[in-house]
Amino acid sequence: MVPVPWPGLLLGCLGLLVSPPAAATEFSPSLDSDFTFTLPAGRRECFYQPMRKEASLELEYQVLDGAGLDVDFHLLSPKGETLVFDERKSDGVHTVETEDGDYMFCFDNTFSTISEKVIFFELILDNMGDDGQDQEDWKKYVTGTDLLDMKLEDILESINSVKARLSKSVQIQTLLRAFEARDRNIQESNFDRVNFWSMVNLGVMVVVSAVQVYMLKSLFEDKRKSRT
Repeated sequence: MVPVPWPGLLLGCLGLLVSPPAAATEFSPSLDSDFTFTLPAGRRECFYQPMRKEASLELEYQVLDGAGLDVDFHLLSPKGETLVFDERKSDGVHTVETEDGDYMFCFDNTFSTISEKVIFFELILDNMGDDGQDQEDWKKYVTGTDLLDMKLEDILESINSVKARLSKSVQIQTLLRAFEARDRNIQESNFDRVNFWSMVNLGVMVVVSAVQVYMLKSLFEDKRKSRT
């Protein structure tokens, strides 16, 4: 069953998959990233994200396809402490205030021996330091603008507000695509199931009809034997 064409959803995530269960993969710096990957049965895949002190890490995940639509999720701090543990959940949203170091998060499908899972997750990083530096750069041009009706600080605030709302819109659209993919998987699975059991019922009806015709025919056969 194919939700939205998977090549369009993978977003280069094949390079992020880890072959050994204990290995980890690093993301390129980004304020908002989303990925989709396939987690084989009996496997655990881990990734890590470098973070700064007093920043914010928001992570949302969804199981798009696979029996049960569930997976185990772990989020660990740079010190190895477990911050979040979700057991056999289909989706989740978690936000943590971070410190300097690499945060590791893992998706665990070792409880499943047959079914692979298609997992979508999105990372949103806030207060990573770039915005603060940009604001410091803007302050160099603020001097002498008191006579203007709108100061450069107001322009910067308006731009940041528009930027934040656009980012939120992109995030919502990405989540809606993920929900659509999962719902389409469920619908196609139900469609295949209905077709299968319809064919089974049709086969049973044909067999029963043949048996009934044979039995009715045998009732009207002349079974008397001619005497010699």
